[in-house]
Amino acid sequence: AYRMKQNDQNKSDTTESIQKVRSMWTVIMEMLTSLKQDKEVVDSVLEDCVHRCILDGTNVILRVPRLLAHRIESDENEAFTANVYEDGKLNFVAVIQVLNEALKMLRDEHCQAELKDLHGIENMVASCNKALQDLNRKSLEREQKRVAVRESISRKEEDWEMKWKTFLGQNPFNLILKEDLVSVVQFF
Repeated sequence: AYRMKQNDQNKSDTTESIQKVRSMWTVIMEMLTSLKQDKEVVDSVLEDCVHRCILDGTNVILRVPRLLAHRIESDENEAFTANVYEDGKLNFVAVIQVLNEALKMLRDEHCQAELKDLHGIENMVASCNKALQDLNRKSLEREQKRVAVRESISRKEEDWEMKWKTFLGQNPFNLILKEDLVSVVQFF
């Protein structure tokens, strides 16, 4: 019984080891498959190809705009000390530094353009707010004039009614209504 138990234990250990090896093999194969393209790129660089690219800069002419050259040579940019050409060949580190300065200039100009746009928008908002305040003020003035005109008309109506009452002894509208009523009764 002890041997059977030990054989079963050995078989399960062997099966477990086989499973571990298979899972590790699967991981290795997946990794190799994912690195296949990278390996091909590295192989093509390491091989002696006919169409191999050489970056030496002998046939390259670099023209740096005057504004960029002035910014690079200015006192504020002391970090830039290399020459773009050394021994008749292009110095790629210096070229990269020049390109970085060009990108910084573009970034600065873009930020300034955004600030100008922002100032323009702020000015437009301020002028719209001022126009809105003017319209509100004019609307309030018109409302006050309208109320004043209504009050003036009602006072004048009251004054006229008082004048008619003192002159005729009664309200003229009552008099007109009575005459109309009398003429209507006479008509019938």
